[in-house]
Amino acid sequence: MASNEDRGEDPIIIKKYANRRLYNTQSSSYITLDDLARMTREGVDFQVLDAKTGNDITHAILTQIIREEEANGEQMLPVSFLRQLISMYGNSMQALMPHYLEATMDNFRANQAKMQEAFKSSMSADAFTKMAENNMAMFQAAAEAFMPKAGGGSAKADSSPSAEDELAELRAQMKAMQDKLDKLGD
Repeated sequence: MASNEDRGEDPIIIKKYANRRLYNTQSSSYITLDDLARMTREGVDFQVLDAKTGNDITHAILTQIIREEEANGEQMLPVSFLRQLISMYGNSMQALMPHYLEATMDNFRANQAKMQEAFKSSMSADAFTKMAENNMAMFQAAAEAFMPKAGGGSAKADSSPSAEDELAELRAQMKAMQDKLDKLGD
């Protein structure tokens, strides 16, 4: 998710008018705070300017988006965190907090990406094969527990394939699918 800044582009200018309407100068259209929230999630870099004064009010608008998200959805910011954050205003450490919070969030995102990559690599085809085999074994055990064998080993039971044969056939099918997936991945 490359932002405008990552691509060397200038941020999109959003103008906020006195009537509280937001105007996207790039698309020449009015937008909402929800649109700005979506743009933020997509990594689009923008700057919000007061249309009358030209002052940068991006910080206030982003804070407003957070306030509305917290009011309308599941709250992400715990009360204890908010109290600690408020207590930092006027503190001698206030100047360091923005850099600290930004570095912490960057570190969190990097770790999140590493965890997703580790999960993807651990969920290889072999893992899916093992999960399928385990699921099949559990299904067979449940089926045997709830459906007694007819006639305790009658000719009907002898003519049907054994559980081992079925499992071997399923393994062969899974291997064939794995081979096809490997060929597609190359």
